[in-house]
Amino acid sequence: MRQRWKLSGGLLALTVVLSGCGAAEESSPVIVGSLSTSSTHPAAAAPTTATGAPIAASAAQVPAIDSYADQSLIDRTEWTDAVDGRRLLVYPTQAGRQDTFPTAGERAWQEVLVDAPDADTPGMRDQFICHWDFARVVAPNKPSWNLEPWRPAVGYQETVNALCNPGGPER
Repeated sequence: MRQRWKLSGGLLALTVVLSGCGAAEESSPVIVGSLSTSSTHPAAAAPTTATGAPIAASAAQVPAIDSYADQSLIDRTEWTDAVDGRRLLVYPTQAGRQDTFPTAGERAWQEVLVDAPDADTPGMRDQFICHWDFARVVAPNKPSWNLEPWRPAVGYQETVNALCNPGGPER
């Protein structure tokens, strides 16, 4: 399965291209969802359809309470050395993979900082929130989310545009 994110007309479209059978490779990508982008955190923005029309909020979209409030969202972190420099591996718990409460991403980031206080830089936070908002949807079973302090701090939106890896692809 190939995954692709596309920023177009102010909308971030999460696109999944399935391959494996002949027809899938000849077919156009399928947009499985989109989020309105803004200068603030996307969780604060109202979700929209592919045409930009707002989607009415329902109890299923925005939980009234955080079902995972009493659970850890991050299992552990681990600093490693990679070809480009230091890398922080962040291992989310099952609760961290499933929690959709609007403030859960920030709570998870605070858990990361308890384990790795030297990760407290704007670029690292943007990479983490990008993984929280998008990468866990695209690759829900990826064992760890990799954050690199050597990547440039370009702001949240540019981090999203770079698929959570500003300054070059992950190696």
